Amino acid sequence: MTAAIPVLRLFRARTAGSDRVAFIEPLTVRGVLEGLVMLVAVWWLWIDTTWVTNWMNPEKGPVRWMLIAMMLAGLVLSTAIPQAFSGLGLQFALAYVVMQIGRTIFTAVSYRLCGDELNSLNLVRITVWFVVSAPFWIVGSMLEPDLQLLLWAAALGIELLGPVFRYWTPGLGTSPAETWQVAGGHMAERAGLFMIIALGESIIVTGTVFSRSEQNLASITAFLAAFVSTILFWLLYFSHGAEHGSRFIRRSERTGMIARLTYTYLHMILVAGVVLVAVGDELVLAHPADPVDATTLAVVIAAPALYLLGNLLFKRSIGRPWLRSHLIGMAALTALYLAAPAIPGLTALTITWITNGVLALVVVIDEFVWPHEDDEELEIEQVATS
Repeated sequence: MTAAIPVLRLFRARTAGSDRVAFIEPLTVRGVLEGLVMLVAVWWLWIDTTWVTNWMNPEKGPVRWMLIAMMLAGLVLSTAIPQAFSGLGLQFALAYVVMQIGRTIFTAVSYRLCGDELNSLNLVRITVWFVVSAPFWIVGSMLEPDLQLLLWAAALGIELLGPVFRYWTPGLGTSPAETWQVAGGHMAERAGLFMIIALGESIIVTGTVFSRSEQNLASITAFLAAFVSTILFWLLYFSHGAEHGSRFIRRSERTGMIARLTYTYLHMILVAGVVLVAVGDELVLAHPADPVDATTLAVVIAAPALYLLGNLLFKRSIGRPWLRSHLIGMAALTALYLAAPAIPGLTALTITWITNGVLALVVVIDEFVWPHEDDEELEIEQVATS
C-alpha cells in the first residue's frame, strides 16, 4: 500500500537535519490525532477495496481497469498525506472521496449488469453512506486545521458506523447478511499482507532515521532493538494467528460477519500498534542513552501493549480463548509503566529492551507453555454473535 509510509511519516515524530544527525520534534497530542485520522482513513480505504476485490473477479478486464484507476488515485492520495493538514488537504480529500465512491458505484453497476439486484442494492446503500461522509472530507479540507480535524474525524465516524448498521438507508433498508459473504482465505490473506507491509515499512522508516543519526554503540543497539521488536510483532501475529484465522473463516457459514469484526475493525488496533512502535523507535533513536522522558516512556510501552490487545481480540474472534500469555504481557507492561518513574537513571534504550523481553516472554508462552490453547476453539456461532 503506497500510502502506508506517508502515514508513518505523519504519525511519527517529524525529523529534519543533516546527513548524519536527525533532530526529532516533540510528539504532540495534535500530531497523534492527525496521524490517527490518516491511519484509519488509509486502513478503511484498503479494507473496503479488499471487500470489493473479494466480491469481484480481478481477472476480468473492467475490474482490472478499475483497480488501475484506484492505484493512480492512490498515488495522488499518498503524496498528499504528509501535508494533509498543512496545505494539501483538498488533494487528499478529493482523492479519497473519488476512490471510495467511484469503486462502490463501479461495483454496484457491475452487479446490476450481471442481473444480481440484491448485491447491487447492497453497494447502492454503501455508496449512499460514502456520499453522506463526502462533504465532511471536502469542506473540512478548506477550513482551518482544528475544524478540519473535527470534520474529518466525523467523516470517518460515519464510515466506520456503516457496517455496524449494515448500511441502513432510508427507503432501502439494511443489507442482508448473505450479501456480505466473502472468500475467507482471501480476506485473511489480504489482512496478513497489510500487516507484513506495515511491519516492513515501519523498520524502513526507522532505518532512515538511523542512517541520519550519529553512529555509535547506543544508536546501533537502539536500531537492533527496533528490529527485534518488529520480529516479535511478526511472530505474535503469524504464529497461531494468521493461518488459524484463515482456516476458521473458511469453515464458517457466516464469513461476512466474521470478516466485519475480525478483519475490518480489530485489525485497526494491530496496525495502530505497528505505527506507534515506529514512533517509539524514533524517539529512542533520538536519545538512546538519556534518561527516559514521560513521552518516550508512554509511547514505548503503549505500542506493544496496544499490539498485544489487538492480537488478543483478533485471536479471540477466530475461536481461541482469552489467551493468558497476552493478558500476562499487558499486565507486565502496565507494571513497568507504573514502576519506571521510580527507577533512577532508566534510559529509553533500556525500556525498549525490557518491553522486547516482555513480548519475547509472550511468544515463548504461546509456543511452549500453553500451546494447547491453539486447539481450544469455540463455536463459530458464539464468536460471530458475541
